[in-house]
Amino acid sequence: MKWIYGIVCLGFLVFFHELGHFLAAKLFGVKVESFSLGFGPALLHKTIGGTDYRLSLLPLGGYCGMKGERDFQAALDSSSPRIEAERDSLYGINPLGRALIGFAGPFFNALFAFAAFSIIAMTGYTYYSYTAKIALADEAYPEVHSAAREAGLKTGDTILSIAGKPVEDFSDIIMEVASNPDKDLHIVVLRDGEKLSYIVHSDFDKSTGSGKIGVTPFSNEPIMREAKRYPFFKALGEGAKRTGETLSLTVKSIALLFKGADVQNAISGPVGVAGMLGNTVEDGFGAGFRQGITAILELMAFISISLFIMNLLPIPVLDGALIFFAFVEFVCRRPINPKIQYYAQYAGLAIIAALFVLGITSDIRRFTAALQSH
Repeated sequence: MKWIYGIVCLGFLVFFHELGHFLAAKLFGVKVESFSLGFGPALLHKTIGGTDYRLSLLPLGGYCGMKGERDFQAALDSSSPRIEAERDSLYGINPLGRALIGFAGPFFNALFAFAAFSIIAMTGYTYYSYTAKIALADEAYPEVHSAAREAGLKTGDTILSIAGKPVEDFSDIIMEVASNPDKDLHIVVLRDGEKLSYIVHSDFDKSTGSGKIGVTPFSNEPIMREAKRYPFFKALGEGAKRTGETLSLTVKSIALLFKGADVQNAISGPVGVAGMLGNTVEDGFGAGFRQGITAILELMAFISISLFIMNLLPIPVLDGALIFFAFVEFVCRRPINPKIQYYAQYAGLAIIAALFVLGITSDIRRFTAALQSH
């Protein structure tokens, strides 16, 4: 059942992305020939205003079919130096409008994340964590390197802040340290009633691409905490703040792939993402309705931010390439030769195929490991 939950949630995010393209195309006068919820054979369809609206068999997202998307191939077949297109088609409008149509899909992903984080801020939620009182990890696990010990921290210290950010519980410690690998962190602790400051250089965990300092919770007894609820307008501000923080953290995580992180551990394929979403739905709602809604909204927001960034990469077949070529055309004030876009398209397909294979391989490896552990 969890796979169904995961597929539906992931499909919704893809559909919401395509909805952005649909609305922008309508706004700029590009004819939308088809707009579908789901892929595959149409179960239901109705043509309204020249657009064939469909409910399709496979709930794996959706698509927005715009007039003129095949004009690119027609220009190639005729060896034309430019794409000939009608005024109400994708390549017939101003290149700036085309770029905005391309940007609308990723923008809607970011918009979903903002809305999700704002709803979470308004409703509040209950979560479980541990106190900020720490134990040095190498005391229980001698093979673990403890940067905290080397810097002077001791078991029984309570961490008050990291890099100037207040720490309320152990989840704050994990978040701040994980997002700052291989960095000097200013950490303030409370020891015997006295505040002490230390500089701890975080380790870079290649298997996850995150930072660690070699500490664990002092107590194994979890504590229940209630997140603060915000009124409407303050919740919007909190939603914008969390969206920005998540965007920054995601960019940092992608950058870490170029610093030697284990790419196979860092990347998940569609199966892995759907499984993660399904687990979150089951575990979250198992703890209560509000916790379930919060958990799934939060994870979907994180995935939406990843989709936002990924689709803005200037890789052909992604929205970023459409934006890039349209922007170049706008700046140069002349159309780009279709052959240049064609060869770039092939290069982009190769990159996407490599990432897809890597993701699927990673999914299979995790699935095999899970079977062996049982």
